[in-house]
Amino acid sequence: MTLRLDDNARSFEASFQSPSPLYRGAPFWSWNGELEKEELLRQLDVFREMGIGGVTIHPRTGLTTEYLGDTFMELVNACREHAHANDMLTWLYDEDRWPSGFAGGLVTKDKAYRQRHLLFTPTPYQGVTSACHNDSTAAGSRQENGTLLARYAIGITDGRLATYRRLGEEEAAHPGETVWYAYLEVDTDSTWFNNQSYVDTLNPAAVRRFIDVTHERYKATLGHAFGKDVPAIFTDEPQFTHKQNLPFAEGKKDAILPWTDALEADFTAQFGGSLLDHLPEVIWDLPAASPSLWRYRYHEWIAERFASSFADQIGSWCKTNNIALTGHMMEEPTLLSQCRALGEAMRSYRSMQIPGIDMLCDWMELTTAKQAQSAARQFGCPGVLSELYGVTGWHFDFHGHKRQGDWQAALGVLFRVHHLSWYSMRGEAKRDYPASISYQSPWYKEYRTIEDHFARVGATLSRGTAVCRVAVIHPIESFWLAFGPNDTSGDERERLENQFSNLTEWLLRGLIDFDFVAESLLPAQAHVTDSATFTVGRMPYEVVVVPGMRTIRSSTLAQLEAFADVGGRILFVGEIPSLVDAQASPRAILLAERCERVPFERSPMLLALAPHRDIRLQTSSGKSVDCLLYQMRQEGQHRSLFICNTNRELFLGAANGTLVITGEFKVSALDTSSGTSAPVAASYRHGTTLIPAEIPASGHLLLRLEPGQCTAGISLIPEPGIETGRLASP
Repeated sequence: MTLRLDDNARSFEASFQSPSPLYRGAPFWSWNGELEKEELLRQLDVFREMGIGGVTIHPRTGLTTEYLGDTFMELVNACREHAHANDMLTWLYDEDRWPSGFAGGLVTKDKAYRQRHLLFTPTPYQGVTSACHNDSTAAGSRQENGTLLARYAIGITDGRLATYRRLGEEEAAHPGETVWYAYLEVDTDSTWFNNQSYVDTLNPAAVRRFIDVTHERYKATLGHAFGKDVPAIFTDEPQFTHKQNLPFAEGKKDAILPWTDALEADFTAQFGGSLLDHLPEVIWDLPAASPSLWRYRYHEWIAERFASSFADQIGSWCKTNNIALTGHMMEEPTLLSQCRALGEAMRSYRSMQIPGIDMLCDWMELTTAKQAQSAARQFGCPGVLSELYGVTGWHFDFHGHKRQGDWQAALGVLFRVHHLSWYSMRGEAKRDYPASISYQSPWYKEYRTIEDHFARVGATLSRGTAVCRVAVIHPIESFWLAFGPNDTSGDERERLENQFSNLTEWLLRGLIDFDFVAESLLPAQAHVTDSATFTVGRMPYEVVVVPGMRTIRSSTLAQLEAFADVGGRILFVGEIPSLVDAQASPRAILLAERCERVPFERSPMLLALAPHRDIRLQTSSGKSVDCLLYQMRQEGQHRSLFICNTNRELFLGAANGTLVITGEFKVSALDTSSGTSAPVAASYRHGTTLIPAEIPASGHLLLRLEPGQCTAGISLIPEPGIETGRLASP
């Protein structure tokens, strides 16, 4: 078969009744022991019995068969052939464990490709070599194996960088100054990385070597099936050395920054000035809270180099070879986490044919999912992938599986990679983040109930395009400016972080769908016409929100000015940017004077955006509910509407009221268990469709909307239970 990364070639009815295996789960199949062909094929049959649509082959702790060796690849091919014969898909994984890039040590045995970092310290080398960290993160640590790049004389006044200069080779500091040292260090051996190290993801040559070792190896064995029954290759938590800022501006702790050999030369060529000459501005805040252009440029350079070196190269290879790049970045959810490990999460999605996320511990990271969904919509991707259910334990029940999958489906997740399905329980494997979603769980034969549901949800929500009217400029670049010592920048980072989280929660739970717009991606995507529609890639928006930012790009501002010129609606929320490209400018303030402004508060923001809302639940008390999430799709004249209740209180968590949908529609309810549909009784008022509804906790509605009216049909309020008897008390 030739695979389509959507299911739209068939009619809606056929797709809903008999969904493609693409929308059934493809769990991480943990290859964690001595692999035997017969057992592997038996487990594939178990997955098929569970309603699973494919597997993601994932080497993990315990694997004794040589990674990427001949036997390993023969077994990969045998599993792919068996899966194909049973109408299942084989998804690939690009690493021995994680994070992706070191190829199980095959890349980083060459020290030229090992991760680097800059150690910024007041303590010169003492001749003591420290052990490298032995966990799966790329966090750097003092190694004392590096090269001295520069020395600085630093003067701190009231916690601010009052004076600094780069010292000559024999130059001494003046009285009252402190000498700091910048060393370029290389990661040493780590047991996690098979006694090698993580890769330098800021070095394009190192990533090219990773592709040669890993992707070309899979292509030699399975390339004929790429784009057929081998849809994608999963990359897991690529990152760079995590940025470590100072706890106290006047303290004597070390700071660590991501670095690569070519950084100084390439940075100087791009910006016309030496980063090493201005490095203290990256570390400390300037007097009077003045912005540092050099700090901004450093974070921008790192973010762009990481995305271009890793995701762009691998995504380009995948596109050329007819296989999708999917997976997820490291630490996507908060401004701080992505600043430390990625620079910016959304930038790498430009090269992922299926952007992905990671959702562990039954967390609900709305920001993580919304960033990926926004990029997927704007780039015209078929949907979002999620690695989910990890670290939920043996007690996590079907309500949990459904609830977690439902809210993510509302935020664009169509492809589910269950974490985790063990090949073996021997030794350490049995403690590898259970539960095992496979034959080791007593309910595995009943799991088809879950898979049938999500297969039909995915088949429905893959069709057409999203109905989303609101764009929000992503504030990550303002956060970069606040990445200084905790005691001088921490409060500002917390303020920006709270705004980012609150805006996401307020809009989504206020049933106003929106997309983030990454300023770094906008120049290649934006298009303003005289129709007062702000178009970003494939997505047209009616209103653009500028959410309490300190700086904005001149390229973004130019697009917003053009949008305002044709009558487009722009809403400034909270602080108006006083900086353009991190430099003082009144340009954004002048634009704001032509536009609408509201404070950064929930009620004024929701009221201002109410004209762009497509659905709401009108309760008998008049109070709004905050437990619903939704996604609406437009396909020709038809729409599909998925609503889920995220409430965990099974007996008291139902959402009751009248569902109000903008526009007049004949409504059908889609049953994800049986694949059938039924007309729904509705009424109509002032151009809206009204449907009495009750959505239980962990429940959902999946509706098909067709222009017109229909007042006869089933009710979306379940019949009340009838008491038939009571048990006597003991």
